[in-house]
Amino acid sequence: MAQEGKINVAVENIFPLIKKFLYSDHEIFLRELVSNATDATLKLQHLVRIGEATVELGDQQIEIKIDKEAKTLHIIDQGLGMSEEEVQKYINEVAFSGAEEFLEKYKDTAKDSGIIGHFGLGFYSAFMVASQVEILTKSYKDTPAVHWTCDGSPNYTIEPGNKENFGTEIILHISEEDTEFLDENRIKELLNKYNKFMPVPIKFGTRTKTLEKPEGAKEEDPAPTQEVDNIINNPSPAWTKQPTDLEDADYKSFYRELYPMQFEEPLFHIHLNVDYPFNLTGILYFPKMTQDLNVQKDRIQLYQNQVYVTDNVEGIVPEFLTMLRGVIDSPDIPLNVSRSYLQADGAVKKISSYITRKVADKLKSLFNEDRKAFEEKWNDIKIVIEYGMLSEDKFFDKADKFALYPTVDGSYFLWEELLEKIKPTQTDKDGRTVVLYASNKETQHSYIAAAKNKDYEVLLLDSPIVSHLMQKLESSKEKVSFVRVDAEHADNLIKKEEEQISKLTDEEKETLQKTITETIADSGYTVQVEAMSSDAAPFMITQPEFMRRMKEMQATGGGGMMGFGTMPDMYNLVVNGNNDLVQSIFNEKDKTKQAGLIQQGVDLAKLSQGLLKGEKLTEFVNRSYGLIK
Repeated sequence: MAQEGKINVAVENIFPLIKKFLYSDHEIFLRELVSNATDATLKLQHLVRIGEATVELGDQQIEIKIDKEAKTLHIIDQGLGMSEEEVQKYINEVAFSGAEEFLEKYKDTAKDSGIIGHFGLGFYSAFMVASQVEILTKSYKDTPAVHWTCDGSPNYTIEPGNKENFGTEIILHISEEDTEFLDENRIKELLNKYNKFMPVPIKFGTRTKTLEKPEGAKEEDPAPTQEVDNIINNPSPAWTKQPTDLEDADYKSFYRELYPMQFEEPLFHIHLNVDYPFNLTGILYFPKMTQDLNVQKDRIQLYQNQVYVTDNVEGIVPEFLTMLRGVIDSPDIPLNVSRSYLQADGAVKKISSYITRKVADKLKSLFNEDRKAFEEKWNDIKIVIEYGMLSEDKFFDKADKFALYPTVDGSYFLWEELLEKIKPTQTDKDGRTVVLYASNKETQHSYIAAAKNKDYEVLLLDSPIVSHLMQKLESSKEKVSFVRVDAEHADNLIKKEEEQISKLTDEEKETLQKTITETIADSGYTVQVEAMSSDAAPFMITQPEFMRRMKEMQATGGGGMMGFGTMPDMYNLVVNGNNDLVQSIFNEKDKTKQAGLIQQGVDLAKLSQGLLKGEKLTEFVNRSYGLIK
């Protein structure tokens, strides 16, 4: 006997219902319905385990079927099923969560059963794509089967159903505007996106399996084949297992499963596993990094009990680690909430802090286990570590145990090792230890050579955020100053040990300085005539460390926010008054020839710094050919 009635929408639960349906995409319906089917399956498995259900489970799976002729999509499970009373309670009384009730009843034994549902509303996402929805269900308690039908209005029909085995079949009559969900490739795409690692096998169609040839078969005989269920998911992904049960090959195989189009192997992995004060599992991979801070982001996948949520994990994973790859799974992260909610949530903040600590501990362990191998990977991972030191104070504090400072000679030092290696004379007028560095070995070669001639250590720091990081180090470490080898401070440091007697009087220096200034006629250059070793370069260009660093920080989003505006280009032209060429220029009586020599010498210095471009470079080339002739 058919019954008719109206769905009871509890007024006090309207708000969570509305929030639940603020989906940006209709495609989410399949995730919700497959999640419900998974819940029903896991619940029944749990009841069998604890002896409250005595049914034979068999090889349980969830089946997805498309009937193009009938324009229907079917989601079939072999789970708990429902009696008529349960359909009335869980379907007709919207917003009553069966999963929540189940967890409360079996809270002592069900905490590890993987129950997904939290709202009891996911079923109604079906109406986003279906003009009519049917439920055909039979409870494992062997009550009569039930057939429920609703067209999306509050009106429904419930009557006896024709179903022999326990479980539930949801039948979606796909609406005209959503026929894309009757396409096999589209459904396969969604199952692969949202349900790839669901804990229950998901069947979608069949596939042909090649069998072994029978004994005695001829070589030219074709191998026999068999149609088998096409299971499209991996119910037991690597992150759900214990690290002790996995080999390195297993982690690499799972990486290829996550990123089938990524051909490079990951450098190393970090297995996350914590159950207090929150639940979280996962595997993070360090891929080879580029110098680009943005291109690698949004590759970590977030799951809730093996249900895909998003690949935008900002707020959950510390920002500096969003360049990594892998999976994070936590039942403590809601499926559908705004990012601002996540960033303010206390549990999420604890998760972020845990991940930071776990990554730092892993890096320290890798360094201690095989320092040489860690040094070889440094250029591929440094951008993440430097970004972390810059943005996370707790990570910065731990980084002294594994953050490396490479030199232009290919040596690698920890911070304390570097300070021990630096010469005692490597200090500035304020007594700060001067850490010399180069950002480009090729363009700064002559400056590096001048520093190396004095036995100074020169670091090679060439990442795009190094200017920001140096600011952080200078403010955090005691009495340390970073100076690039082509900065005026480095020039002063090197000259400090020269103690050269000038071949020019102060008056002659002043005259030469004035002549060169007038000849080059460039307000961006300040000319300084110095007494240096006679074999040192005649002309060198340096830049004030502060000005250059502020410009670099502006380029990566720092300087402008600090109120400096656009920093001008300012350079020092250091003229070695003791160099024979400079002496010849000073003594040259032909003013035209003198001006030509000055311009040629200055242009050579600019060329070595990559500062000679366009028309000025053309003039230099033509002048050089003229000198050769």
